[in-house]
Amino acid sequence: MADMTQFDNIYFNQSSRPGRLRFANSGLGWKSSSKTVQTPPFLLPQSEFVSAQWSRAAKGFECRILSKDRGVVQFDGFDLDDFDKLKNTIKHHFDVTLETRPHSIKGWNWGKAEFERSELIFSVSDRPAFEIPFAQITNSNLVGKSEVALELSAEHELALRGPSGVRDELVEMRFYIPGTVAKNEENSDGDDEEEEEEMNAATAFYETMKERADIGQVAGETIVSFSDIMFLTPRGRYDIDMYPGFMRLRGKTYDYKIQYTTIQRLFLLPKPDDLHNVLVIQLDPPLRQGQTRYPFLVVQFLKEEEIEVELNVEDDEFEEKYADKLKKRYDQAAHEVVGQVFRGLSGRKITVPGTFVSAHGQAGVKCSLKASEGYLYLLDKSLLFIPKPTVYMAHSDISFVTLSRVGGGGVTSSRTFDITVQMNNGTSHQFSSINREEQTNVEQQLKARGIRIKNDLNDDQAFLNAVIGDDSDDSDVEMANRGDRGSASEDEESVDEDFKGSDSDSDVAEEYDENPESSGSDEEEDEADVEEDDDEDEEDDGEDEEPVKKKVKKEAKD
Repeated sequence: MADMTQFDNIYFNQSSRPGRLRFANSGLGWKSSSKTVQTPPFLLPQSEFVSAQWSRAAKGFECRILSKDRGVVQFDGFDLDDFDKLKNTIKHHFDVTLETRPHSIKGWNWGKAEFERSELIFSVSDRPAFEIPFAQITNSNLVGKSEVALELSAEHELALRGPSGVRDELVEMRFYIPGTVAKNEENSDGDDEEEEEEMNAATAFYETMKERADIGQVAGETIVSFSDIMFLTPRGRYDIDMYPGFMRLRGKTYDYKIQYTTIQRLFLLPKPDDLHNVLVIQLDPPLRQGQTRYPFLVVQFLKEEEIEVELNVEDDEFEEKYADKLKKRYDQAAHEVVGQVFRGLSGRKITVPGTFVSAHGQAGVKCSLKASEGYLYLLDKSLLFIPKPTVYMAHSDISFVTLSRVGGGGVTSSRTFDITVQMNNGTSHQFSSINREEQTNVEQQLKARGIRIKNDLNDDQAFLNAVIGDDSDDSDVEMANRGDRGSASEDEESVDEDFKGSDSDSDVAEEYDENPESSGSDEEEDEADVEEDDDEDEEDDGEDEEPVKKKVKKEAKD
C-alpha cells in the first residue's frame, strides 16, 4: 500500500467548505479546497490517535476520530463505498480498527445523557441519538429547578454572513431533568452504614457539565482582570477576565464566554447625572440568557472611581503583541482603563460624544422609550438610547425624524415634546417627555447631520395662536355687548318693573302659605318696599343691588 492515502470532498468538523483528507504514517491532515476563504489546515499526529468510528451523517457517512488531547475530530462526506478503503488505511497507518456505530433513529426526545471523555452522548435504547463535543459548549445555565440550558458555539466564516450565504445553526439546547439523585456520604461516627443525601438531578447535571466542558475554567493566564464591575444590562455585578482571544464574565448565577470577534461597537459616554460613566458594548451574535437576548452590554462606573492594574504579560510578549494597543500599567479613571483594554484587545474604536451639547451642558437628554426612562445621545453618526432597552440608530438607517407633542394641551405637554425616529426598514422609535428647552439644540444637531425633520410643533403652535386669536376677538365682542346693556341701576329698574307685573308671588303664596288670605297684604308691603328702594338708588345703589338680584332669581325659578 502507498505511504499516503487521500480522500477528496471531505468536510472537517462540520465546516461549510470541503477539502482534502490525507493519511500517512506520521498522522493525518486536512486542507480546505476553497481559494476564496482561507482556512488553516488541520494536522493530527499519529501519537494522538486513539480510536475511529464509522456512522451515518448529514453529508453521507462520517469518520469520528477520538484523540488523546484534542477531543473528537469529525470528517464528513464519505460515500458508502469508501468504508473498506478507509478501514484498511486506518489499520495500516495507525493500527486501529474502524468500528461501525449505528445511531438511534426512533426520534424519541427522552433518553439517557452520558458524559464521555470529550463529548456528551444522548442515547436512546442504548444507541446514540446525537453527540455534543464539550469544545462546542460555551455556556450552561440552570433554568428553574429541573431544566438545564446549553449554549453552543455559533462561530462561522465571515463569507457566510452575507445574504446569499445565511444558514441556520443550533445555538441552544435544553434538557429537562426531573427528580433527585442520591449522594452517599459516610457518617461522622465512622460506622459502615451510609447516609443518603438527595441532590437535585438538574443541579448535578449542571455541575458535571461545567466541570467537563471547562465552563468558567480556561487553560492559560488572563491578561487582566476587573472585579465587581456593575452591569446595567444584564443586571448584576460581574468579574471580567480578559484573555488574548476572548473574555469571561463571572457572576453569582451566570458565567459567559464572549469572543472579541463578536464585539461590533464600543461607546464610552458620560451620564447626564454627573455621577456615572457608561461603557456600551454591542455584540453580534447577542449574549443569550435563556430566552432573553442581550445585543448590548451596558457597564456603569462611578465618575470618580479609579483603577490601578498591571497587565499579566511578559515584557517580550508585550512588546511583540500589545505595545501599540495597550499600556503595561494603568492608574486612572475606571471607565477609561476598562475602555482602553477593550479597545486594545477587540480592535474596535471607541465612540465618544460629539458636538451635541444639551441645554444643561450634557451629552445626552433625558427621555422615555415607552415605559422605560433613560437617556438619548445624539452622536455624530448615530443616535443611541440607554440603558434598557438599548437602541442603536445609525444616521444612514434613519428615514426622517418627527418632532411632536402628544397630550391634551395641558401644562405638562407644553413643557415637553416627543421625537419619533422613522427607520428605513419601516420600524419607528418614539422618545417622549423631552424637556422643551432641548428642542433648539436637538433640531440643530439633526439638521447638521443631514437628517430630514418633520416639525409638528410649529404646526401645533400656529394652530394654537389661531385659536387664541379667535378667542380674543370673541371676548372683545362680548365685552362690547356687555357695555350696551347700561348701568346696574337701569337693570334694577327694568327688573323691578317685571317683578311688579308678575303674579307669580301671589300664586306661590296661595299654594304654599298656611294663611293664603294674608298674601295680598304681603304683596302690597313688598311693592311699597320696592318703591322706597327706588328712591334710595341714587344715594346707595350697592346696598339694593344684591337683594334685587335675589328677587329676580326667585321670579325666574317660579
